Amino acid sequence: MSSLAELRKNYSRGSLDEADLERDPILQFEKWFAQAIEAQLPEPNAMTLATVDSRGHPSARIVLIKGVDARGFVFFTNYESRKGRELADNPRASLLFHWIELERQVRIEGSVEMTSPAESDAYYASRPLESRIGAWASEQSQVIENRAALEAREREISAKYGDHPPRPPHWGGYRVVPDTIEFWQGRPSRLHDRMRYTRDGSGSWRIARLSP
Repeated sequence: MSSLAELRKNYSRGSLDEADLERDPILQFEKWFAQAIEAQLPEPNAMTLATVDSRGHPSARIVLIKGVDARGFVFFTNYESRKGRELADNPRASLLFHWIELERQVRIEGSVEMTSPAESDAYYASRPLESRIGAWASEQSQVIENRAALEAREREISAKYGDHPPRPPHWGGYRVVPDTIEFWQGRPSRLHDRMRYTRDGSGSWRIARLSP
């Protein structure tokens, strides 16, 4: 087996120059996201979500982005899950997209707010029936007896609501409202391009190049 210390890759697929950047980081993200889709990457909408609990203990997991606009980046989950409890205690989060095939990362940091009930209702209604039932059946992050208990709960919910389950009151969306967004492009010799957008007091974005 090869030594972990010997595993390395030289990044050489692209570059990121100031002249290439959109002035608005949301437009820059949308450009890169469209390129990730065009490249047919597996689940380009997958992102790492990092949160911190009331004791300062961090945790991270993969979730799927379900919306982005000038207001921020949206995902949906169970409000009573571990991430939901941590966001209730500390409503800030970090997101990370890693499009390894394009040798790119996007890092996002900001405050977190719940989406409106109307937004959560609209997205919930768009989900496949099995996923809507699953949102009721899963007491996310809670200890359960076994798989059979989960499947029994799924059958119970399905029998109760049929094809028209309402959105659970404990399930909905969060929006990460960014104050910092960094675009990272791998470059040879580990001299990567890092461009950071920071929101100033007026709401405008300042751009700076970071040393790799």
